[in-house]
Amino acid sequence: MSQVAAVAEQERTVEDLTDRLSDYLDSSRINQVRRAYYYAEQAHEGQMRRSGERYITHPLAVATILADMRLDHQSLMAAMLHDVIEDTGIPKDALVEQFGDSVAELVDGVSKLTQIEFRTRAEAQAENFQKMTLAMARDIRVIIVKLADRLHNMRTLGPMPYEKRQRIATETLDIYAPIANRLGMHRVCTELEDLGFASLYPMRARYISKAVSKLRGSHREIIDDIRGRLEEKLQQRDLPGRILGREKHLNSIYNKMKFRHKSFHEIMDVYAFRIITDTEDDCYRILGAVHSLYKPLPGRFKDYIAMPKANGYQSLHTTLFGMHVNIEIQIRTEEMEQIANDGIAAHWMYKHEQSPVTSANQKRVDRWVQGLMEMRERADDSLEFIEHVKTDLFPDEVYVFTPRGKILELPSGATPVDFAYAIHTDIGNACVACRINRNLGSLSQTLQSGQTVEVITAPNARPNPAWLSFVVTAKARSSIRHALKAQRRTESVELGKTLLKKSLHGFGQKLSDLGQKQINAVVKHNQVANFDDLLGDIGLGNRMSYLIARQLVAGEPGAETSSLDVGKVPDDGEHKRGAVTIRGTEGLLVRFASCCKPIPGDPVVGVMDSGHGLVIHSDTCPRLPESTEDRAHLTHLKWAKDITDEFSVELRVELERQRGVIAEVASAVAVADGNIERINVEEQNARLSVVSLVVHVNGRRHLARVMRRIRNIRAVTHITRIRS
Repeated sequence: MSQVAAVAEQERTVEDLTDRLSDYLDSSRINQVRRAYYYAEQAHEGQMRRSGERYITHPLAVATILADMRLDHQSLMAAMLHDVIEDTGIPKDALVEQFGDSVAELVDGVSKLTQIEFRTRAEAQAENFQKMTLAMARDIRVIIVKLADRLHNMRTLGPMPYEKRQRIATETLDIYAPIANRLGMHRVCTELEDLGFASLYPMRARYISKAVSKLRGSHREIIDDIRGRLEEKLQQRDLPGRILGREKHLNSIYNKMKFRHKSFHEIMDVYAFRIITDTEDDCYRILGAVHSLYKPLPGRFKDYIAMPKANGYQSLHTTLFGMHVNIEIQIRTEEMEQIANDGIAAHWMYKHEQSPVTSANQKRVDRWVQGLMEMRERADDSLEFIEHVKTDLFPDEVYVFTPRGKILELPSGATPVDFAYAIHTDIGNACVACRINRNLGSLSQTLQSGQTVEVITAPNARPNPAWLSFVVTAKARSSIRHALKAQRRTESVELGKTLLKKSLHGFGQKLSDLGQKQINAVVKHNQVANFDDLLGDIGLGNRMSYLIARQLVAGEPGAETSSLDVGKVPDDGEHKRGAVTIRGTEGLLVRFASCCKPIPGDPVVGVMDSGHGLVIHSDTCPRLPESTEDRAHLTHLKWAKDITDEFSVELRVELERQRGVIAEVASAVAVADGNIERINVEEQNARLSVVSLVVHVNGRRHLARVMRRIRNIRAVTHITRIRS
């Protein structure tokens, strides 16, 4: 095609766009869109796409996609100009002068999503998503323009090199399609998914597409017959409604075959129809009509009108059995249909009418974007942020009630802890128990739609690290991690202070006696921001308390070797006078070694584990160092006197095989106020058995009482405590 012909073709396309816009925009706004087009055309003059077309064809196509969604004139202008800042060197200020602040901000927002280069692909996706979140928070239209941009790029991906095609298709399926789904933009989402699938797996896509066409042809009569009966039933009841066939898209078919292990014919043997009507009331009347025509399948009815999905989707879903096949039917109003297809984009179409459906949809999106902003602030890095977000992008909802009757939508598999964090972060952090339908329930149990959940909180309660193994919402996961990091920080500083005090005691000094000048010099020497950071490092095991104490006592950190003997460690007596008292409930940074399983009363020492805090060992543990020099760096510990917590101990009991002897052992433990956690019986031979027993005791004396009770059983021949 010659340059003149290409320009003529372009003019025709601009006129086509103008005709579409005249359906819903006034002439002054259409002229602003045209002006943006001519400005972009001039800016991109001489630039070509890889396909050989003039570059301006791309912004024009993006604007046309948005026009089909009936988006506002500013979004269309931003679509025309979205590559101007990035590709032509025209500054944002020039766009402000020409088209105003709103349009310039939109263009700048879209441009920033793809500007930075990254070291790894995962980092690129994550960083882009962080920027996308900020852009969405400022103006949700940024992401709508970006989705239209990505859609046209996917439609014209062919001329790109193979590796770039694969990267763009993967990013589309991982990031852009799920965002479109979360914003309720079903039409864009399904096309992005199909284009991404076809690009990644071209042979599979062609095979499924051919199979679908072939099957559709052979089933035409059945489809027409069902449609005819549905139309007849609506006419009989005098109900308004147009009936559409619903096509299954390729990516959806492939995923069902791959992940749900369904055969192609199993998926395609379901006939899907959509009935579009006038009012919400008509939806329920049509539901009654179709149920009188074919029998509904139990458990397959869903009312998304009364309880919309998280992305604003509303419809009645029912599955019927008729003519020896399953028939899936969705029933919705025209406005629900528009919102199901275009999601948040439909908000601008209905804006002048102040529709309650679109305003509710807008609130949902605002809530979601606000949640993303909170997660972004809590995440340590962009990869952690995107890990949280990806979970949030694939929700299959359950609907549960607060005690006051408010409905909360949560992803499938959500637990009461997810529910608590969905209400408020502080409620999640303080959660200790829950009631489900007024009965006490487990915090880890999966919630079902229709349940009423009440969260029980306690002052000073803290999140449990074990919650991370079962929560499913991104908000819960990021909030727990954030709280645990803060808790870990507090505990590491406290433990570091305790250990430093103990080491200073060995040098005959107290922390309170040290001058601020001494402390500042040591902080500077160790290249940390402040004294708390230094204490935190000691508590985490990244620095030795003895060395920091020596630096503090020496006064001049660089000169401590001359004033003190490097090899000198305070003798054992000094260590014990400054022994650290432990209760066993110190939190995240004090844990008990699994190799020797110490309990209160056992002589114990602490080993600093770099980055993880203090590990408590029995002082006879074979894993402890043997040389005097290495043992000098162990932390000497003593138990607090008033410990009431329980500790697990494993016992090995050898006994003669007799009827009821296991019950006797269990009874003996109970009489001694012990609790059995686990019991395992191994047959040694025809006469003897070995019982492995894990019991809970609160100290060494309690353990002695339990063992004495077991030893008094006539059948028991030997009992020992297992340390490893």
